[in-house]
Amino acid sequence: MKCIINRRAQFSASHRYWLPELSDAENIKRFGASTRAPGHGHNYVLFVYMAGELDEYGMVLNLSDVKHVIKREVTSQLDFSYLNEVWPEFQQTLPTTESIARVIWQRLAPHLPLVRIQLFEHPELWADYLGNGMEAYLSIATHFSAAHRLARPDLSYEKNCEIYGKCARPNGHGHNYHLEVTVKGEIDQRTGMIVDLPALQKVVDDYVVEPFDHTFLNKDIPYFAEVVPTAENIAIHIRDLLQEPIRELGAQLHKVKLVESPNNSCEVYVTQSESGAVNGKMKEPVLIRV
Repeated sequence: MKCIINRRAQFSASHRYWLPELSDAENIKRFGASTRAPGHGHNYVLFVYMAGELDEYGMVLNLSDVKHVIKREVTSQLDFSYLNEVWPEFQQTLPTTESIARVIWQRLAPHLPLVRIQLFEHPELWADYLGNGMEAYLSIATHFSAAHRLARPDLSYEKNCEIYGKCARPNGHGHNYHLEVTVKGEIDQRTGMIVDLPALQKVVDDYVVEPFDHTFLNKDIPYFAEVVPTAENIAIHIRDLLQEPIRELGAQLHKVKLVESPNNSCEVYVTQSESGAVNGKMKEPVLIRV
């Protein structure tokens, strides 16, 4: 029986985004405050995912052994370090979140049956690396507050209450929505980035957060005048809003996750061919509601 297990680890380190071949002005334009010397630090949280068959003792691996491998190969070397200098890989490619995740994979792969490396730089920025060359995933998290009412205009109040329960009440109700946006792309060999992070954050702010925040979705967002703003429909609309602007940044939207409440969330995965279309049409997203 095959299982996937994971082990959590953490380390604190500093880094700086700076390319000597660029001028001061060019570095500042590209990397902003991250260029400041001598650098800045983070409390990194690392999740190492491994797969394998259960042994006679009911384990994929002895997690005590896994702990020692991660400490020996990664955390003991990176903890309280200046990342740009600690490993030679980061002298060629900047230690961005996605680049660090990829190098950690390379360091651990000879010792562990890896299937995923997930690295959190902070709770609103993390990267996933699955061992596919220079391909990686970068996720950012943000939030907005909005009200909505779940009711179809073609149905009676009684019928809407039967379908949507209290959510059909005429004056609506509100949520503090938590939004996660994941993009996929190739890690640049020099900058270590799959996308310009400030540009990605600006796209999400401009297309979603600013227009949606402190609104009554049914009345203030034209799309929801006829479409019931369930978590699923909101996530789909956000996907549609973000796909092209993110493509223009040189990356591909992979997933939108919308957390409506601690008990209710929805994930929309963008599944598409390499060209971005199948027979001229985008594939429909995969919905996972929790």
